Amino acid sequence: MDTTQKKILVAIDGSSQSLDAVRYISKVIAPQNTKVALFHVLKKIDEAFWEIGIDPAFSRRMASIAAWELERNNAAKEFMDCSRRILFGAQFVQDAVEVNIHQSKTGVARDIIKESMNGYCAVVVGRKGLSKLKDLVLGSIAQKLVEKISHVPVWVVGGNPRVGKVLLALDASEGAMKGVDHVGAMLGKSDYEVVLLHVIREVNSYSWLREGEGLIPSKLTGDTDVKWLEDVRMEMGPVFDEARTRLINAGFDANRVTTKFITNAGSRAGAIVEEAQEGGYGTIVVGRRGLSKVQEFFMGRVSNKVLHLAKDMAVWIVD
Repeated sequence: MDTTQKKILVAIDGSSQSLDAVRYISKVIAPQNTKVALFHVLKKIDEAFWEIGIDPAFSRRMASIAAWELERNNAAKEFMDCSRRILFGAQFVQDAVEVNIHQSKTGVARDIIKESMNGYCAVVVGRKGLSKLKDLVLGSIAQKLVEKISHVPVWVVGGNPRVGKVLLALDASEGAMKGVDHVGAMLGKSDYEVVLLHVIREVNSYSWLREGEGLIPSKLTGDTDVKWLEDVRMEMGPVFDEARTRLINAGFDANRVTTKFITNAGSRAGAIVEEAQEGGYGTIVVGRRGLSKVQEFFMGRVSNKVLHLAKDMAVWIVD
Protein backbone atom coordinates (compact mmCIF):
# COMPACT_ATOMS: atom_id res chain seq x y z
CA MET A 1 0.00 0.00 0.00
CA ASP A 2 1.29 3.43 -0.98
CA THR A 3 1.62 5.50 2.20
CA THR A 4 3.37 8.48 0.58
CA GLN A 5 1.41 11.63 1.32
CA LYS A 6 0.70 13.83 -1.68
CA LYS A 7 0.52 17.60 -1.15
CA ILE A 8 -1.49 19.74 -3.54
CA LEU A 9 -1.47 23.53 -3.56
CA VAL A 10 -4.71 25.14 -4.75
CA ALA A 11 -4.57 28.85 -5.52
CA ILE A 12 -7.85 30.44 -4.36
CA ASP A 13 -8.92 33.96 -5.33
CA GLY A 14 -12.62 33.98 -4.50
CA SER A 15 -13.79 33.47 -8.10
CA SER A 16 -16.27 30.84 -9.23
CA GLN A 17 -13.51 29.33 -11.34
CA SER A 18 -11.25 28.74 -8.34
CA LEU A 19 -14.20 27.06 -6.62
CA ASP A 20 -14.55 24.84 -9.72
CA ALA A 21 -10.88 23.97 -9.30
CA VAL A 22 -11.61 22.80 -5.76
CA ARG A 23 -14.54 20.71 -7.03
CA TYR A 24 -12.26 19.18 -9.64
CA ILE A 25 -9.76 18.16 -6.96
CA SER A 26 -12.56 16.67 -4.86
CA LYS A 27 -13.65 14.46 -7.77
CA VAL A 28 -10.28 13.49 -9.23
CA ILE A 29 -7.98 12.90 -6.28
CA ALA A 30 -8.47 10.08 -3.80
CA PRO A 31 -8.56 11.59 -0.30
CA GLN A 32 -6.36 8.90 1.22
CA ASN A 33 -2.79 10.07 1.80
CA THR A 34 -3.54 13.44 0.19
CA LYS A 35 -3.22 16.88 1.75
CA VAL A 36 -4.74 19.93 0.08
CA ALA A 37 -3.52 23.43 0.89
CA LEU A 38 -6.00 26.17 0.02
CA PHE A 39 -3.88 29.28 -0.51
CA HIS A 40 -5.35 32.76 -0.83
CA VAL A 41 -3.21 35.86 -1.22
CA LEU A 42 -4.83 38.84 0.43
CA LYS A 43 -3.62 42.18 -0.81
CA LYS A 44 -3.12 44.74 1.93
CA ILE A 45 -3.55 48.44 1.53
CA ASP A 46 -0.15 50.01 1.28
CA GLU A 47 1.12 51.15 4.68
CA ALA A 48 2.06 54.52 3.25
CA PHE A 49 -1.59 55.04 2.33
CA TRP A 50 -2.67 54.30 5.88
CA GLU A 51 -0.41 57.11 7.11
CA ILE A 52 -2.89 59.55 5.59
CA GLY A 53 -5.11 58.64 8.52
CA ILE A 54 -2.90 60.74 10.76
CA ASP A 55 -4.62 63.82 9.35
CA PRO A 56 -8.10 64.20 10.93
CA ALA A 57 -9.45 65.35 7.56
CA PHE A 58 -9.05 61.81 6.27
CA SER A 59 -10.44 59.97 9.31
CA ARG A 60 -13.85 59.24 7.79
CA ARG A 61 -12.32 58.01 4.57
CA MET A 62 -9.91 55.76 6.44
CA ALA A 63 -12.78 54.31 8.48
CA SER A 64 -14.52 53.35 5.24
CA ILE A 65 -11.34 51.74 3.96
CA ALA A 66 -10.89 49.83 7.20
CA ALA A 67 -14.48 48.55 6.96
CA TRP A 68 -13.90 47.51 3.35
CA GLU A 69 -10.75 45.63 4.31
CA LEU A 70 -12.56 43.82 7.13
CA GLU A 71 -15.35 42.87 4.74
CA ARG A 72 -12.79 41.51 2.29
CA ASN A 73 -11.11 39.44 5.02
CA ASN A 74 -14.47 37.98 6.04
CA ALA A 75 -15.32 37.20 2.41
CA ALA A 76 -12.02 35.32 2.04
CA LYS A 77 -12.76 33.27 5.16
CA GLU A 78 -16.26 32.43 3.93
CA PHE A 79 -14.91 31.34 0.56
CA MET A 80 -12.32 29.16 2.24
CA ASP A 81 -15.02 27.59 4.41
CA CYS A 82 -17.02 26.81 1.28
CA SER A 83 -13.95 25.21 -0.31
CA ARG A 84 -13.33 23.12 2.80
CA ARG A 85 -16.92 21.88 2.82
CA ILE A 86 -16.54 20.69 -0.78
CA LEU A 87 -13.46 18.66 0.15
CA PHE A 88 -15.03 17.31 3.35
CA GLY A 89 -17.98 16.17 1.26
CA ALA A 90 -15.51 14.16 -0.84
CA GLN A 91 -14.23 12.34 2.28
CA PHE A 92 -11.15 14.47 2.88
CA VAL A 93 -10.49 14.49 6.61
CA GLN A 94 -10.20 17.76 8.47
CA ASP A 95 -6.46 17.47 9.07
CA ALA A 96 -5.89 16.94 5.35
CA VAL A 97 -7.25 20.36 4.37
CA GLU A 98 -5.12 23.37 5.25
CA VAL A 99 -6.31 26.95 4.89
CA ASN A 100 -3.78 29.72 4.41
CA ILE A 101 -5.02 33.29 3.98
CA HIS A 102 -1.69 34.87 3.20
CA GLN A 103 -0.97 38.57 3.47
CA SER A 104 0.61 39.65 0.20
CA LYS A 105 4.32 40.36 0.33
CA THR A 106 5.66 40.50 -3.23
CA GLY A 107 2.49 40.13 -5.30
CA VAL A 108 -0.15 37.44 -5.83
CA ALA A 109 1.64 35.34 -8.43
CA ARG A 110 5.05 35.67 -6.79
CA ASP A 111 3.72 34.66 -3.38
CA ILE A 112 2.02 31.60 -4.87
CA ILE A 113 5.24 30.67 -6.68
CA LYS A 114 7.22 30.97 -3.45
CA GLU A 115 4.72 28.77 -1.61
CA SER A 116 4.86 26.17 -4.41
CA MET A 117 8.47 25.44 -3.47
CA ASN A 118 7.44 23.85 -0.17
CA GLY A 119 7.23 20.22 -1.25
CA TYR A 120 4.01 20.17 -3.29
CA CYS A 121 3.44 17.62 -6.05
CA ALA A 122 1.05 19.86 -8.02
CA VAL A 123 -0.17 23.46 -8.14
CA VAL A 124 -3.82 23.92 -9.13
CA VAL A 125 -5.27 27.17 -10.41
CA GLY A 126 -8.55 28.22 -12.00
CA ARG A 127 -8.36 29.23 -15.62
CA LYS A 128 -9.72 32.69 -14.96
CA GLY A 129 -9.93 34.75 -11.81
CA LEU A 130 -11.82 37.72 -10.46
CA SER A 131 -10.02 40.38 -12.46
CA LYS A 132 -11.99 42.03 -15.23
CA LEU A 133 -8.74 43.05 -16.90
CA LYS A 134 -7.69 39.61 -18.08
CA ASP A 135 -6.51 37.78 -21.14
CA LEU A 136 -9.16 36.67 -23.62
CA VAL A 137 -8.73 32.99 -22.88
CA LEU A 138 -6.50 32.76 -19.81
CA GLY A 139 -6.39 34.78 -16.60
CA SER A 140 -3.23 36.74 -15.88
CA ILE A 141 -2.42 34.87 -12.63
CA ALA A 142 -2.84 31.46 -14.29
CA GLN A 143 -0.62 32.58 -17.16
CA LYS A 144 2.10 33.80 -14.80
CA LEU A 145 2.06 30.58 -12.77
CA VAL A 146 2.31 28.44 -15.89
CA GLU A 147 5.19 30.50 -17.22
CA LYS A 148 7.17 30.72 -13.99
CA ILE A 149 6.59 27.38 -12.24
CA SER A 150 8.68 24.62 -13.77
CA HIS A 151 9.73 22.71 -10.64
CA VAL A 152 6.29 21.17 -10.09
CA PRO A 153 3.37 20.31 -12.44
CA VAL A 154 0.71 23.00 -12.85
CA TRP A 155 -2.95 22.09 -13.34
CA VAL A 156 -5.08 24.76 -15.01
CA VAL A 157 -8.78 24.03 -14.52
CA GLY A 158 -11.37 25.51 -16.85
CA GLY A 159 -15.12 25.16 -16.39
CA ASN A 160 -16.35 21.92 -14.86
CA PRO A 161 -14.20 19.19 -16.49
CA ARG A 162 -15.49 15.67 -16.85
CA VAL A 163 -13.80 13.04 -14.73
CA GLY A 164 -12.81 9.46 -15.47
CA LYS A 165 -10.80 9.87 -18.67
CA VAL A 166 -7.32 11.28 -19.22
CA LEU A 167 -5.69 12.07 -22.55
CA LEU A 168 -1.91 11.91 -22.15
CA ALA A 169 0.03 13.41 -25.05
CA LEU A 170 3.37 11.73 -25.66
CA ASP A 171 6.38 12.19 -27.89
CA ALA A 172 9.84 10.65 -27.88
CA SER A 173 11.44 13.49 -25.92
CA GLU A 174 13.62 12.93 -22.89
CA GLY A 175 10.99 14.27 -20.53
CA ALA A 176 8.00 12.45 -22.01
CA MET A 177 7.81 9.94 -19.17
CA LYS A 178 7.54 12.66 -16.54
CA GLY A 179 3.90 13.18 -17.47
CA VAL A 180 3.33 9.44 -17.33
CA ASP A 181 4.89 9.16 -13.88
CA HIS A 182 2.88 12.14 -12.63
CA VAL A 183 -0.39 10.58 -13.80
CA GLY A 184 0.65 7.31 -12.17
CA ALA A 185 1.47 9.03 -8.88
CA MET A 186 -1.72 11.09 -8.75
CA LEU A 187 -4.29 8.69 -10.23
CA GLY A 188 -2.76 5.23 -9.80
CA LYS A 189 -5.08 2.52 -8.42
CA SER A 190 -8.10 4.43 -9.71
CA ASP A 191 -10.57 3.26 -12.33
CA TYR A 192 -9.57 6.04 -14.70
CA GLU A 193 -9.15 5.41 -18.41
CA VAL A 194 -5.88 6.73 -19.87
CA VAL A 195 -5.22 7.10 -23.57
CA LEU A 196 -1.63 7.67 -24.67
CA LEU A 197 -1.75 9.87 -27.75
CA HIS A 198 0.89 10.74 -30.31
CA VAL A 199 0.09 13.24 -33.06
CA ILE A 200 1.93 13.27 -36.37
CA ARG A 201 1.57 16.44 -38.38
CA GLU A 202 1.02 16.60 -42.09
CA VAL A 203 4.13 15.36 -43.85
CA ASN A 204 4.45 18.62 -45.76
CA SER A 205 4.81 20.43 -42.44
CA TYR A 206 8.38 19.10 -42.24
CA SER A 207 9.50 20.25 -45.68
CA TRP A 208 11.40 23.20 -44.21
CA LEU A 209 14.05 20.80 -42.92
CA ARG A 210 16.83 20.77 -45.48
CA GLU A 211 18.07 17.48 -46.72
CA GLY A 212 21.16 16.34 -44.84
CA GLU A 213 20.36 18.28 -41.65
CA GLY A 214 17.90 15.81 -40.19
CA LEU A 215 16.12 12.54 -40.69
CA ILE A 216 13.43 14.08 -42.85
CA PRO A 217 14.01 14.70 -46.59
CA SER A 218 13.11 18.10 -47.99
CA LYS A 219 10.28 16.58 -50.06
CA LEU A 220 8.07 13.75 -48.92
CA THR A 221 5.67 12.14 -51.36
CA GLY A 222 4.27 8.71 -52.15
CA ASP A 223 6.28 5.84 -50.75
CA THR A 224 8.52 8.22 -48.82
CA ASP A 225 5.50 9.49 -46.88
CA VAL A 226 4.51 5.97 -45.91
CA LYS A 227 8.06 5.12 -44.88
CA TRP A 228 8.27 8.25 -42.76
CA LEU A 229 5.03 7.43 -40.92
CA GLU A 230 6.17 3.85 -40.36
CA ASP A 231 9.47 5.09 -38.92
CA VAL A 232 7.62 7.37 -36.50
CA ARG A 233 5.37 4.54 -35.39
CA MET A 234 8.41 2.31 -34.88
CA GLU A 235 10.10 5.03 -32.83
CA MET A 236 7.01 5.56 -30.65
CA GLY A 237 6.39 1.85 -30.08
CA PRO A 238 8.92 1.47 -27.22
CA VAL A 239 7.74 4.81 -25.76
CA PHE A 240 4.15 3.61 -25.62
CA ASP A 241 5.22 0.25 -24.19
CA GLU A 242 7.24 1.91 -21.45
CA ALA A 243 4.42 4.33 -20.64
CA ARG A 244 1.85 1.54 -20.39
CA THR A 245 4.15 -0.49 -18.16
CA ARG A 246 4.68 2.42 -15.79
CA LEU A 247 0.96 3.18 -15.54
CA ILE A 248 0.05 -0.46 -14.96
CA ASN A 249 2.73 -0.72 -12.29
CA ALA A 250 1.22 2.40 -10.69
CA GLY A 251 -2.09 0.57 -10.34
CA PHE A 252 -4.02 1.23 -13.55
CA ASP A 253 -6.05 -1.58 -15.11
CA ALA A 254 -4.18 -2.75 -18.21
CA ASN A 255 -7.44 -2.76 -20.17
CA ARG A 256 -7.91 0.94 -19.39
CA VAL A 257 -4.55 2.07 -20.74
CA THR A 258 -4.62 2.30 -24.54
CA THR A 259 -2.66 4.03 -27.30
CA LYS A 260 -3.64 6.09 -30.29
CA PHE A 261 -1.94 7.72 -33.27
CA ILE A 262 -3.35 10.70 -35.13
CA THR A 263 -1.69 11.31 -38.50
CA ASN A 264 -1.71 14.16 -41.00
CA ALA A 265 -2.77 16.72 -38.41
CA GLY A 266 -2.58 20.35 -39.40
CA SER A 267 -1.84 21.28 -35.79
CA ARG A 268 -0.67 19.01 -32.98
CA ALA A 269 -2.32 21.13 -30.31
CA GLY A 270 -5.54 21.39 -32.28
CA ALA A 271 -5.63 17.64 -32.82
CA ILE A 272 -5.05 16.95 -29.11
CA VAL A 273 -7.84 19.25 -27.98
CA GLU A 274 -10.23 18.03 -30.68
CA GLU A 275 -9.59 14.43 -29.66
CA ALA A 276 -10.26 15.35 -26.02
CA GLN A 277 -13.51 17.08 -26.92
CA GLU A 278 -14.80 14.30 -29.15
CA GLY A 279 -13.71 11.53 -26.78
CA GLY A 280 -15.16 13.10 -23.63
CA TYR A 281 -11.83 13.57 -21.86
CA GLY A 282 -11.87 16.10 -19.03
CA THR A 283 -8.12 16.11 -18.40
CA ILE A 284 -5.27 16.62 -20.86
CA VAL A 285 -1.67 15.98 -19.79
CA VAL A 286 1.13 17.57 -21.80
CA GLY A 287 4.84 18.08 -21.32
CA ARG A 288 6.09 21.59 -20.93
CA ARG A 289 8.53 21.12 -23.79
CA GLY A 290 8.80 18.52 -26.52
CA LEU A 291 11.31 17.47 -29.12
CA SER A 292 11.37 20.71 -31.05
CA LYS A 293 14.44 22.89 -30.63
CA VAL A 294 12.43 25.86 -31.87
CA GLN A 295 10.56 26.75 -28.67
CA GLU A 296 9.14 29.70 -26.87
CA PHE A 297 11.29 30.85 -24.01
CA PHE A 298 9.02 29.61 -21.22
CA MET A 299 6.94 26.86 -22.80
CA GLY A 300 6.87 24.56 -25.78
CA ARG A 301 4.58 25.70 -28.57
CA VAL A 302 2.30 22.66 -28.43
CA SER A 303 1.68 22.79 -24.66
CA ASN A 304 1.07 26.52 -24.79
CA LYS A 305 -1.49 26.17 -27.59
CA VAL A 306 -3.23 23.26 -25.86
CA LEU A 307 -3.56 25.37 -22.72
CA HIS A 308 -5.21 28.19 -24.63
CA LEU A 309 -7.53 25.97 -26.67
CA ALA A 310 -8.79 23.64 -23.92
CA LYS A 311 -11.13 26.14 -22.29
CA ASP A 312 -13.49 23.76 -20.48
CA MET A 313 -10.98 21.13 -19.41
CA ALA A 314 -8.18 20.62 -16.95
CA VAL A 315 -4.72 20.82 -18.50
CA TRP A 316 -1.81 19.35 -16.56
CA ILE A 317 1.53 20.83 -17.62
CA VAL A 318 4.42 18.64 -16.52
CA ASP A 319 8.03 19.71 -16.85
